[in-house]
Amino acid sequence: MNKNDKKTPKKRMTLKAVAEALGVSTATISNAFNRPDQLSANLRDHILKECERLGYNGPNPAARSLRTGATGIVGVMLAERLAYNFRDGCATEFLQGVSEVLDDARTNMLLMPGRDDFYHLQSMESIPDRYIVYGPPRDISVIERLERQQKPVVTVDFSLKNHLSLNVDNYGGAKQAANHVLKQIGSQGPVAVIGLRLIQSDIIGRIRETELLDAGVSISRQRLEAYRDAAADHGMQIPEELIWNTHESNWADGVKAAREALSAIPRPRALLCMSDQLAMAALSVARDMSISVPDQLRIVGFDDIPEARRSHPGITTVYQPSIEKGRLAAMMVLNPERFESRVLPTQLHVRETA
Repeated sequence: MNKNDKKTPKKRMTLKAVAEALGVSTATISNAFNRPDQLSANLRDHILKECERLGYNGPNPAARSLRTGATGIVGVMLAERLAYNFRDGCATEFLQGVSEVLDDARTNMLLMPGRDDFYHLQSMESIPDRYIVYGPPRDISVIERLERQQKPVVTVDFSLKNHLSLNVDNYGGAKQAANHVLKQIGSQGPVAVIGLRLIQSDIIGRIRETELLDAGVSISRQRLEAYRDAAADHGMQIPEELIWNTHESNWADGVKAAREALSAIPRPRALLCMSDQLAMAALSVARDMSISVPDQLRIVGFDDIPEARRSHPGITTVYQPSIEKGRLAAMMVLNPERFESRVLPTQLHVRETA
């Protein structure tokens, strides 16, 4: 093809040019797209048909956001990489709840990873009008970026000074689960913990006490303290050599940690798992090692995701209202003046594994 035969891209018509072509004001054109109640039905239909003929698709949303300072977008910052949240049942339920409220409010959502390396060459944190921060980001500098925006922020599963927070009763739920198991096994044997991000490191294995994250920023640490307090109430201890860390709430991490834990001597009589994914992985390991559940081993999880309810045997677990938590977080960020920080209750759901 001769280079002279190439078509020159058609220049996008401006709002002003369209208004001049139709002999109306720019406000009338804008109202036809954004405020139809300001025009008669006949006039709006006429303007929209003429705009279509001219190849004009409406006012530029980027230009509008520059003028008004609003984008109509809620940023949802996730503690981990984006892909992880679509593999984790608790996170997907939370995002479902957020989406339901934002859909009804005709508001868009921007998913944002909570890792600083995603922000070095871009400033996506400046796009949203407000933010939900789901779990403490791995890099504190990301929070500092949000704070500089001086926009509404709602934190979920942790608290941030001068901002609304939404949490569940992690300590109470975990202690209820531990007490339930400890009453059953008495002094028959040790209890081990399959933890989730108890330390900053990505290792899968036993923890060292000095590495534990602070309970103020780690819901897993809150659950661990509840397990230990329950054990103390029963005259027992859960020492660091019986606490395993996993990096993610997934099958592979859970299998590795559970296999190590169930190979310990003496073998634990119960596994307190900090997520249902980890509990289901532990159940699979127990089957492979011919350990009868619940006769020889009791297992409890946390979250009550749908897979835990469908598992056989069913997973005894702590229910947290993940979908409702998502809905409430979205309502709080859209209308922060109507809400105060909240702690939602949890509930132990007893099934076959304990």
